[in-house]
Amino acid sequence: MTKRRKLHLSPEHCSNFYVEQYGKMFFPNLTAYMSSGPLVAMILARHKAISYWKELLGPSNTLVAKETHPDSLRAIYGTDDLRNALHGSNDFAAAEREIRFMFPEVIIEPIPVGQAAKDYLNLYVTPTLLEGLTALCKEKPADPFIWLADWLLKNNPNKPKLCHNPAAEEP
Repeated sequence: MTKRRKLHLSPEHCSNFYVEQYGKMFFPNLTAYMSSGPLVAMILARHKAISYWKELLGPSNTLVAKETHPDSLRAIYGTDDLRNALHGSNDFAAAEREIRFMFPEVIIEPIPVGQAAKDYLNLYVTPTLLEGLTALCKEKPADPFIWLADWLLKNNPNKPKLCHNPAAEEP
């Protein structure tokens, strides 16, 4: 999880959030329920996050989830078809729209593809990884995965390094 926010949406905000459901029979009940109390919005980040989250959620109908996916989050926490406990974006475009809605201050950068992805990897990832793998080969640790993970955390080029300069201190 990269971001989390607790909030209470008004019925109008719920209508805007669930705009794609507008006109369906359950829409008034959905907006009334979703605006009836606080909720927690989260941004999850991982490889194939949307499909992974959907798998954890289980079917949107809680009754079906309890029968076919009893270990899913909706089977455990949902109460009925409307109150299924959790929401998950259907695809990347929906996730981007929903993130902008819940977290307007967040900057969403486009994911590079093709040559732009190769250029990014060559410029930012490969040099650091090559340095880490070279150090790994020289060190030959008992657990290379943990060693490399620790090395990458310690040598993250995007993390500022603080230098202590005792000569600059006043006596």
